[in-house]
Amino acid sequence: MTPKHSRRNFLKLTVGGASASLLPLPAIAQAAPRVVVVGGGFAGASTARALRKADPRIAITLVETSRIFTACPFSNGVIAGLRELPAQQFGYERISAGGIAVVFASATGVEPQKKTVALSTGQRLDYDRLVVAPGIDIRWDGLPGYDEAVAEQMPHAWKAGEQTLLLRRQLEAMSDGGTVIISAPANPFRCPPGPYERASLIAYYLKTTKPRSKLIVLDAKDQFSKQRLFQNAWAELYPNLEWVGLSKGGKVTSVDVTARTLTTDFGTYKADVANVIPPQKAGRIADLAGVTDRTGWCPIDPATFESRLVPGIHVVGDAAIAGGMPKSAFSANAQAKACAFAVAALLAGRKPAEPKLINTCYSLVAPDYGITVAGVYRPVNGMLTDVEGAGGVSPTDAPHSTRALEAKFADGWFKTITNEVFG
Repeated sequence: MTPKHSRRNFLKLTVGGASASLLPLPAIAQAAPRVVVVGGGFAGASTARALRKADPRIAITLVETSRIFTACPFSNGVIAGLRELPAQQFGYERISAGGIAVVFASATGVEPQKKTVALSTGQRLDYDRLVVAPGIDIRWDGLPGYDEAVAEQMPHAWKAGEQTLLLRRQLEAMSDGGTVIISAPANPFRCPPGPYERASLIAYYLKTTKPRSKLIVLDAKDQFSKQRLFQNAWAELYPNLEWVGLSKGGKVTSVDVTARTLTTDFGTYKADVANVIPPQKAGRIADLAGVTDRTGWCPIDPATFESRLVPGIHVVGDAAIAGGMPKSAFSANAQAKACAFAVAALLAGRKPAEPKLINTCYSLVAPDYGITVAGVYRPVNGMLTDVEGAGGVSPTDAPHSTRALEAKFADGWFKTITNEVFG
């Protein structure tokens, strides 16, 4: 697709849209309303901070299980040995210092009628509005032969942290000449370009350290994000990378951890290292709150991110069914700002404005080779829909200098968003 706006204009639009969503609201002459945000990732932490700016009088409590957040964007670089895990990790000190109450506990239940959230500590939090930002959970029943125990030998590494390091250690221990297999799931799942960036960076690692090795991507889809850009780069850089799509028998139907095999409708593949990315669903608290449907994800009003199933509860980030908007950190941050603006307006008795949301997704094919996709979304017929012509992808014929510049842009984006959310 051909971008309608230049990259410079698009970035101006991004900054302008983000700023507009954070304008202070007029003070309201009533007791301070209470908002509880469950989940301290990009979506939840961004919501809490945006709410603080939208209306400083709102009493905000952020509930998060872990004291350290480990970011998924750029974690593929950890797997490939290009960066260390601490570069992915962030604390909540600055959020707490900003007047947001941060509670480290698990949310174990929600009572929408009483408007309370139960915590693993035994505490109950009252709310006027609840924002649920739980990210994803793995569907352990989604792939025969794959469960939590098997994941300790065939890691998914789709939640950054110990699984990320486990996959890295397995690659480092593999002999030159071994076979690495990545199993990519059907849509929807967190970070649509993620498996293909991971394949690229693992292929880079193998090329530079274990050149006789082979990488196979078994895919439950025939089409994926930035496909042409990825495949052109693979043909140029990584001749030992083989992609097998759905129509060629790429969908994995079962795994056997003892034999280290992955089976498809067309055959069986044996792996020395297997990265199995299984089907996913919204994080568990979304189900406990009653905001998931039969798909395991959360239907929302695209203007306010309020649940279509339970009034008074909003869902942002990976857990939400966001129409054409992908599940990404940039999306989560943009949705959080729009949701915060809507929540503040609703608490003040005003009708929220219709949002226009932006997503940009950078992927690294090599340390100095970046590619990008961008989109703009607005509510249409109850769903977030692409604004035709407002986004675009990196040009297919760009010189290496452009790819290297996009890799720098990717690094700059990560530093900027993590500083905004956690710094």
